[in-house]
Amino acid sequence: MLSSSSSLITSCSPLHIQPNSDPSYKALQNHPSLSLLSQCNSAKSLKQIHSQIIKSGLHNTQFALSKLVEFCAISSSGDLSYALLIFKSISNPNQIIWNTIIRGHCLKSYYILAVEFYVQMLSCGVEPNSYTFPFLLKSCAKITGTRIGKQVHGHVLKMGFVNDVFVHSSLVNMYAQIGELGYARLVFDKSSFRDAVSFTALITGYTSRGYLDKACQLFDEIPVRDVVSWNAIIAGYAQSGKFEEALAFYNKMLRARVQPNESTLLTVLSVCAQSSSLDIGKQIHSWIEDKGVEMKLRLNNGLIDMYSKCGDLETARNMFEGIKDKDVISWNVMIGGYAHLCRYKEALSLFQQMHLSDIEPNDVTFLNVLPACAYLGALEASLLEVESLLKEFRRADAKTVLSATMKYAAPAAAGGHGNFMSMHITKI
Repeated sequence: MLSSSSSLITSCSPLHIQPNSDPSYKALQNHPSLSLLSQCNSAKSLKQIHSQIIKSGLHNTQFALSKLVEFCAISSSGDLSYALLIFKSISNPNQIIWNTIIRGHCLKSYYILAVEFYVQMLSCGVEPNSYTFPFLLKSCAKITGTRIGKQVHGHVLKMGFVNDVFVHSSLVNMYAQIGELGYARLVFDKSSFRDAVSFTALITGYTSRGYLDKACQLFDEIPVRDVVSWNAIIAGYAQSGKFEEALAFYNKMLRARVQPNESTLLTVLSVCAQSSSLDIGKQIHSWIEDKGVEMKLRLNNGLIDMYSKCGDLETARNMFEGIKDKDVISWNVMIGGYAHLCRYKEALSLFQQMHLSDIEPNDVTFLNVLPACAYLGALEASLLEVESLLKEFRRADAKTVLSATMKYAAPAAAGGHGNFMSMHITKI
């Protein structure tokens, strides 16, 4: 792709844009240098395209700069730090460019910086629009910025964007996520723009705080329930340990002829795993096969977890062996399944196979393996091996991993291994 981009760059002879000129939107939109951005897939080709934009004079237009910043800040092939370099070189960034920078930082989980850029935007005299607030409010929610979120809400009211459907749902979602359910409900009730998104945001807020009755009542009020709405109520009951009710909502969803998506299936499979509902889990597996649902890795892992936790280790292992490109979760759910059913030799054997693979263990892996070591009476030798692995992977949280294992290793401690574990925790 890079070589083809390079040939395009050298072969095209675009119109040169002079400073302070005002070319038409069509001339800019169809400019060859900008069209190359859609083909860009590396930092090197990005810099080549940027160079061509400068040579052609496109850097004299805010439109071209906004497209370049947008690609760098938002695209999966972009580079947020490079977007900032371009942004800082612009003398007076327009509203679109400021929005893109805020959005880019939010998408990359730099939530505090997203808020700070909003403050800078106001300081520079650039007025926000309806596209500014959804990502800004999401950032406020992520940093649990109650005071900042309320200030932003004030700006929304002052500028007249409260009736924008996206801003409205973002406000409800922000208040719900930070636990201000009273404000979330107030915003929801005062607006006539109640869509599935705002309903779902409030339902999620209620379920996350344990208000299942309120969530259920609100769910019944939704005019048209989409898959996201169903997922919210099912997940809410599942996370509250109300497994029977979660499965009942799943069955209602099927009767309503709403097609479950991957998130739905992962939730109900987890419910089956936690409630040992093997028969229902098998029905869900059959439904997946009958409907021809694509068996992505996450779904495979969910099925393995369900079968192993429900005691059908043979089916779980067969599915595990059938995965070509396993990730750490694949290994963890299978090792955890053996450990859950006290099949510790198989758990340790699989852990050794994992060590020989290219997959690096994580906290969950060690928390599955160390109890198996303790119960097998092989604690000393196994801890030495685990210590070696922790050093090999340079795990900064090694102490946390081993400390958390203490509560699982009571039988070993009773057999005189407690001091040995403490010694290794101190050592690491």
